[in-house]
Amino acid sequence: MRTALNDVARAKGMTAVAAESKITRQALYKALGPNGNMTLETLLGVLRAMGVRLSVSG
Repeated sequence: MRTALNDVARAKGMTAVAAESKITRQALYKALGPNGNMTLETLLGVLRAMGVRLSVSG
């Protein structure tokens, strides 16, 4: 999933995704990199910036 998010973020523009998700561009590169370890807050911010909604049901 991280690789797919990285591809989409690069296509949209890392600077734009970082700004919309309210994290630094450097933190976004690190989180989406091969050794990245995203927090839930970062994941939700990135998804929101990409126009994706996450839904959990039981």
